[in-house]
Amino acid sequence: MLHRRTLKILAVLVAAYFALVLPAYFGVAFLAERTFYLVLVPYASLHVFNRLGIHGLLEHDGFCGWGWCAPTTFGWIFVAVLWIGLAWLAAWAIAKILTALTANS
Repeated sequence: MLHRRTLKILAVLVAAYFALVLPAYFGVAFLAERTFYLVLVPYASLHVFNRLGIHGLLEHDGFCGWGWCAPTTFGWIFVAVLWIGLAWLAAWAIAKILTALTANS
């Protein structure tokens, strides 16, 4: 599961995500509008998991009036572990597929 190929693919996936997200923070407004959704999905997942019953992810337990509550430290750690874990699972699946394809060739 922690093979060199899996870790390389994980590094490529994480680097590709950050390359796609950079225009949301440092790019022109045209690109920022399109890449905003790549930033929104992990952030919004905190609100989904808070709604599903995992408390401690958001400040004030999710009750912030009309605005979106900021994540707590536990919330940031939770979202990082969740999305890096999902990226690792994707990298593992890609590595298994590539191994199967090269073994059949």
